Amino acid sequence: MSQAALTTRTVISADPASRRSPSKRRRRRVPWWFIIPAAAAYIFAVVWPSLQGFGYAFTDWDGLSRDWNFAGLSQFIRFFNDKAAIGGILHTLLIAIGVTIIQNLIGLLIALGVHSNIKSRNVLRVALFAPAVITPVATAFLWRYLMTPDGTINEMLGALGLGALQQNWLGDPDVVVWAIIGVVVWQFAGYSMVIFLAGLQGVPDEVLEASRIDGAGPVRRFWYVVRPELAPAITINLMLSIVGGLKLFDQIWVMTGGGPGSSSETMSTLIYKNAFQFNDFAYGIALAVILTFFVAILSGFQYFGLNKQGGSK
Repeated sequence: MSQAALTTRTVISADPASRRSPSKRRRRRVPWWFIIPAAAAYIFAVVWPSLQGFGYAFTDWDGLSRDWNFAGLSQFIRFFNDKAAIGGILHTLLIAIGVTIIQNLIGLLIALGVHSNIKSRNVLRVALFAPAVITPVATAFLWRYLMTPDGTINEMLGALGLGALQQNWLGDPDVVVWAIIGVVVWQFAGYSMVIFLAGLQGVPDEVLEASRIDGAGPVRRFWYVVRPELAPAITINLMLSIVGGLKLFDQIWVMTGGGPGSSSETMSTLIYKNAFQFNDFAYGIALAVILTFFVAILSGFQYFGLNKQGGSK
């Protein structure tokens, strides 16, 4: 036998995978056909209706009759001439950006607070996370009652001698968007806190102790030691809050319905009104398609930007 044949035989016999029987190799293969039932249900319940809806965006269907005509891009062109839709985009952006910044700052601060060695940290964690488990509709009804002109918030401000801060929270066009942002932040800051806590628990204690010995203060310790370790938690929180802010509907609809006037109108409320109140289903679907692409593009830029920064640390 030649030297080359001996070498090849030696390598093959030394490879553990080559010594496995065919039956064992078959057992190690992933049974991809197990996903067929779940994939079929998902395609039937999500993918196919979404594709149908996307097709209706190119028609003039009213959502009720059986007759419809192909309208091309007219529904999308209509969007650029619709002042309410342009205003809805601006309000959607303002709410999404405001919620993202404020919610994550507050979530990070309270996470740092309850991550310390205070005795009541476990109770505080439960109390601060509790609003996140309440349904958004129930939360919106509660705050709509609290924010009425003669509601609890204004009464408390008057009792504290802060009458100058009393507002018509949901009736003033200059205040209503910020009131909605405040409600969303109140409910979901605890959610961000939990994610930041998970990141903080992964910071090595010996690294923190070494930075203290080297004389690093709390701010420098956070920025140079803790912050890099929180990069995955920051990415997750920013992604969840920006997408949630762009799609926000329940709180806005229950608290203001898009009012007063159109001062709190967003893309989500416009989609609902056009599709189910004005029977302009095709235009409502076109707005939903625009919002979907808008969310995907903005989320993609944010995700890859954060990953790039995280990779360049």
